[in-house]
Amino acid sequence: MFYYSPKFELRWPEHVFPIEKYRLLAEAVVEEGLARADEVVEPAPATDGDLLLVHTPEYLRTLEDLAEQGSDGFNRYEAPFDQGIWEALRYAAGGTMAAARSALAGAGGRHWAFSVAGGYHHAYPDHGEGFCFINDVAMAARAVQRDGLADRVFVVDCDLHQGNGTAAAFRGDERVFTFSIHQENLYPAKERGDCDIGLADFAGDSIYLDELRRALPGCLDEHGPELGIYLAGADPYAGDRLGSLSLSKRGLEERDRFVFEELARRAIPVAVTTAGGYAERTLDVVDIHLATVRAVMEVCGPVGGGE
Repeated sequence: MFYYSPKFELRWPEHVFPIEKYRLLAEAVVEEGLARADEVVEPAPATDGDLLLVHTPEYLRTLEDLAEQGSDGFNRYEAPFDQGIWEALRYAAGGTMAAARSALAGAGGRHWAFSVAGGYHHAYPDHGEGFCFINDVAMAARAVQRDGLADRVFVVDCDLHQGNGTAAAFRGDERVFTFSIHQENLYPAKERGDCDIGLADFAGDSIYLDELRRALPGCLDEHGPELGIYLAGADPYAGDRLGSLSLSKRGLEERDRFVFEELARRAIPVAVTTAGGYAERTLDVVDIHLATVRAVMEVCGPVGGGE
């Protein structure tokens, strides 16, 4: 199942984050025959109760006040914020939570689901940063725990940047394992996760894939999760404007396939989010995300599942 809503469209004109990738990816999935139109569904927005699973009441009041006042992006979050954006983020978080539930439901024997938005991993329980106001990944993990659907969750974060907010949210919690492979000499200030692989600038395909293959299987075996949440960031790409890990599209495809194969080998359902991607050409970002879609379908089976 794919989760998408036109409400994901944040009003961020001229921002480096290519918001249009959400719509373009959802359209391409249908146009290329990867899913029927009725298999791309709109999630319910996250409720206040969902938000409070991760974020403090004080911080949520701050966001409500900021949404009412409006902000043009000159704030600690480095992105505009208003009531419309607040609604969009609630829908995006709802998509990640729905994908987690759908993957665990496994209807039709397909234990995966894909949220076209999400991966806002820089948001902490008590503040946001790095274009991230709320942490949908942490919310999804807490939601399936709250609802008794899964207890042990594994976050596979392959975005260019470390998921500092996610690592902080789960520090000391043995039920959620945070795995991150990222560019070391780059934003953000690093938080200690359960497994952090910081790569040098211009690491390229070979070093990246070697490190991923070395570390991920043992971490999965150690933790024994019931659900994986995969942040399939497009920003390790060589053409990305915000970093320089310098992976090729082929290397990113191999990354995705390896992650899905390791999860499938252990019968671990997976919810996928798109996370970051800042190539000069937005279509390159969409191509990378489409390759992620193809990889999960080839490894884990064609579209299926549902809540």
